[in-house]
Amino acid sequence: MASSPGAVSVSGLTSPRDCINIVVDAWNDMIETENESLRERVSDLEKKALDQGDEIVCLRSTLADVLRRLTLLENAVNSRGGLSPSSTGTVTPVRNGGFRGALNNHISQLKDGPLGGSRLRQPMYHQSSVESNNSIKEIAHRSNVPTALPQRRGVHYQSTGSLHSDSPSSNSVSPVPTSPSPTHTPPPRVSPSPRQSQPPTPTRSTNSNLHFAKRWSSTGDFNNSPHNGGSMNSRLATKSLLNLNVRVQSPHNMLKHGTRDATYNEEEKILRMFLRGRPIILYAPSSLAETYDITKVTTPPQSKLKLDWVYGYRGRDCRSNLYLLPTGEMVYFVAAVVVLYNVEEQSQRHYLGHTDDIKCIAIHPNKLLVATGQCAGHDRRESRPHIRIWDSVTLNTVAILGAGDFERSICCISFSKADGGQLLCAVDEANDHNISVWDWQKGERGQRITETKCSVDTVIAAEFHPLERNCIVTCGKSHISFWTLDAGGTLYKRMGIFENRDKPKYVTCVAFNHLGDVITGDSNGSLIIWARGTNTVSKLVRGVHDGPVFSVCALKEGSIVSGGGKDRRIVQLDSQLNASGLERQVPDHAGGIRVISEGRGSQLLVGTTRNCVLVGSLSMGLSTALTGHLDELWGLAVHPSLPQFVTAGYDKSLNLWDSMSHSLIWSKDLSEAAQSAAISPDGSIIIVGCVTGHWFALDSQTREIFTTHADGAEPIQVIKFSPNGQFLALGSRDNNVYIYQCGGDTRKYNRVGRCMTERKRKRSSSLTSFLGHSSFITHLDWSADSQLLRSNSGDYEVLYWNAGLCRQVPQSSSMRDVEWASNSCTLSFETIGIWPEGADGTDVNFCDRANNKKLLATADDFGKVKLYTYPVTQPRSLCHSYGGHSSHVTAVTFLHDDSRLISTGGKDTAILQWAVV
Repeated sequence: MASSPGAVSVSGLTSPRDCINIVVDAWNDMIETENESLRERVSDLEKKALDQGDEIVCLRSTLADVLRRLTLLENAVNSRGGLSPSSTGTVTPVRNGGFRGALNNHISQLKDGPLGGSRLRQPMYHQSSVESNNSIKEIAHRSNVPTALPQRRGVHYQSTGSLHSDSPSSNSVSPVPTSPSPTHTPPPRVSPSPRQSQPPTPTRSTNSNLHFAKRWSSTGDFNNSPHNGGSMNSRLATKSLLNLNVRVQSPHNMLKHGTRDATYNEEEKILRMFLRGRPIILYAPSSLAETYDITKVTTPPQSKLKLDWVYGYRGRDCRSNLYLLPTGEMVYFVAAVVVLYNVEEQSQRHYLGHTDDIKCIAIHPNKLLVATGQCAGHDRRESRPHIRIWDSVTLNTVAILGAGDFERSICCISFSKADGGQLLCAVDEANDHNISVWDWQKGERGQRITETKCSVDTVIAAEFHPLERNCIVTCGKSHISFWTLDAGGTLYKRMGIFENRDKPKYVTCVAFNHLGDVITGDSNGSLIIWARGTNTVSKLVRGVHDGPVFSVCALKEGSIVSGGGKDRRIVQLDSQLNASGLERQVPDHAGGIRVISEGRGSQLLVGTTRNCVLVGSLSMGLSTALTGHLDELWGLAVHPSLPQFVTAGYDKSLNLWDSMSHSLIWSKDLSEAAQSAAISPDGSIIIVGCVTGHWFALDSQTREIFTTHADGAEPIQVIKFSPNGQFLALGSRDNNVYIYQCGGDTRKYNRVGRCMTERKRKRSSSLTSFLGHSSFITHLDWSADSQLLRSNSGDYEVLYWNAGLCRQVPQSSSMRDVEWASNSCTLSFETIGIWPEGADGTDVNFCDRANNKKLLATADDFGKVKLYTYPVTQPRSLCHSYGGHSSHVTAVTFLHDDSRLISTGGKDTAILQWAVV
């Protein structure tokens, strides 16, 4: 029987009118969505063309391909009857509006037919959607146009033969399983249509419920929930054009990091975590495997850390940062800590309000309040450059200025003096070196009165005049400026005029004599007097120093003291810069003079360019009050039985410290920059590894170097003695671990061999796998019996070695119950929880286990020292976190009795000693 024009065939076949309706509905929605999203995406990506040019080209190609396929589809539908219905059942072409207009007109006519719009559209959500997809696929197949759409490919990882390794040196490639479960079944394919109803979940007919038993537990199970993007992931798993309107994350953001996606296999008793998308397999000890629950949360330890002592001073690149307080304490800063040090009582107090490098300090006229300014740090919110004003007696913060107002860092600050310290000026170390004046007492955040551009060149110092209100003097590269702040809050500048005299390249320091004249030192070694109220030179004294004058200090009795940065001389003159004949030169190892400050009586406080502080007088001499490292610090080792530790760094110095007296026992100059250090189990030998591959053995008492060895040409990253003292292991940046046998007196070292990458060809296959590390060695641990060695590398491998044979133990599962003498490897089952959820593998630099095996301390890239309860086997482990370092913390180590913890900073060169309380 002939069907009416609007009827639908009851059999499975459809009429041309129905085909058109199906095609229109599917393609109209899809093409509109795709075109809009593609155009928006191309427009957004064009703004990022410098970084994502390749992706724009790909998307343009994809858009062109979609439009090309649309044209082919239009032609195909027109050839089949993209037509207007007639009373006879035939159709005629419709031209108005093109293809999409023809289809839309045809839809409106079909809606007016006998079946009505609702009855026609209802089947499209169910059975007709399948037919629609089949029709579309058939047309696309006929067109024979290759697609340029991004296809989802199987991700592969490379294996070195061990479960926990995916070294790039491997030749064997295998696909990453989509699920940790060994019995994983691929999920059913999802239709591209977003309006398609979900097919019923297939059920399994079985008498056992073991098929539904969950073998893996995971910290990221909720990620697969439909409420947390599960449906979106299934949608992205298809190859539909509909996926083009979804913004795809960048490859870096898609990588799995840290413990967020960690999973635990209850049958094999292994835990899998990811660092930068690479799987790390860790084997649970038998004592924990049966009862291990990955979802538990470990509480922080009852013990805490308290900053006990700070070794070091920042004089290499900061000025005017050493003063004496009425309490008898000298105040200075290093890293993110302000230190109040009483030399006579050998005690320290610390202000810890800052979050990053402190760059400047100023003392209020009342001598009780202190202002310190810091630079911008890692965290843009918590480490913004700002000024903190605090009480030197209670160490309480009084005001915080400029959080969010400064751009880079505060290079110099000064309290006003003539009005009792009501104002504070600051110079931002940005490109324009803006100078701002603050009424710091208005509220907790203060009020900025004015701000203006100071100089395009470097500004070194800014000081309020001690006798004239609202007068500020700034100096720096090729300039000195005299500023006046009027009643309306506007700053007016007068440039200093050198006239026909030699204009210095830098005006390096400024001070004021008792008459109110300005005294400056410069890079020519000269001192200049600028008469009060003028901007012209009143007197010039050449050749006071051989090289730049880094500091000028006006003493209470009227004389002037200047310090040379190159000649290391301290010269005393009268108020008119006439020589008094009194001078003193500091030792060469202390460095040049950076800052001179007046102490008690006739004493002077002297900070040097080699991060030392000296105390004394010109008549009686100077003695070293404290010293520190000058360059990046990496080597740290503790004495096995005494409260002592050694540090070594890129400044080519090796220092032995006493943690009880807080003093430097001795210092040894090395011929090369040091990277690592170790002390023998009996404490008699110190091993220092250098950046060139050389390493030295020294006597800890005499400091004599009695042997020198070279292993490779890369830095020796880590050094470890075996517990019995018979072996020495050195991990190098050349990917090898070198093993030495120590003589009876530990003064003779014979190389046993090196643990290195080697090829291993399988008998049943032509594939070749590689054993050994494929990246630099980062950490080492010896077993308690001194037979085995555990190593970590830069590509996040965990390998095990037979130390006597220098052979890798390929069966990592057999190492799960080995007792380790130490736990400095950051990748181990006992240190899972030290990795944050978003860790990328380089965030944690070092860890150390307490000798009583109750605590674990870590050092990270964000200047934090963290304390955990040991073992840290839960991905979610709480800890105590402590600041103080302003750079990456390179190492942490407990002393032999666990009473203290030592941490070393990288570029901040600071050594912090923490008491365990």
